[in-house]
Amino acid sequence: MAAAPKPEILAAFDAAKGFMPADEGLALYAAAAEAGRLGLPLLEVGTYCGRSTILLADAARQCGVTALTVDHHRGSEEQQPGWDYHDPATVDPELGLMDTLPTFRRTLHRAGLEEHVVALVGRSPQIAALWNTPLGLVFVDGGHTDEHANADYEGWAPHVAEGGLLVIHDVFPDPADEFTGQAPYRVHLRALASGAFTEISATGSLRVLRRTGAGI
Repeated sequence: MAAAPKPEILAAFDAAKGFMPADEGLALYAAAAEAGRLGLPLLEVGTYCGRSTILLADAARQCGVTALTVDHHRGSEEQQPGWDYHDPATVDPELGLMDTLPTFRRTLHRAGLEEHVVALVGRSPQIAALWNTPLGLVFVDGGHTDEHANADYEGWAPHVAEGGLLVIHDVFPDPADEFTGQAPYRVHLRALASGAFTEISATGSLRVLRRTGAGI
């Protein structure tokens, strides 16, 4: 049976600001719990307000590893003013810019998971360029342009350990399904074409791939 979070973790997930549906969250949790058995950190690209981080962090806690989450906290393209995914409550009133970091910290505190997460605040490519530690899982859920999605894949997928998992969110094969574009779908195809990853599950727009070879 796949691992599942306790009711209090699901309640914290449901209460958190964010966009991930419950079924995809459960699939992410199961993947994180499996990958955590490798004894390596679990990393998320695209924190936003910490909804999915709750699940990643609790799975990491259960496995005795650390969850890491990468975000500049100024919001992706589709979260800026004038877009459907913009939330005015995330705007810093002094600067007039999005700042999801305070909400994220409150989310973790309320879930009792602060000590199990390392938040890396900055641009994904800059942090990835400094990274040299193998990872049990990489969850790509950052910007939805081809530029950003490809940069996240190129920066982090090579760090997935043999047998580890690459999880990609917002994979929409049909262009009519999602207005934010198909960049994650193209990254998903790129990962499969590399020969380094094999898909093991699909839940909604969430794809879970296992690293089975080199050549990213």
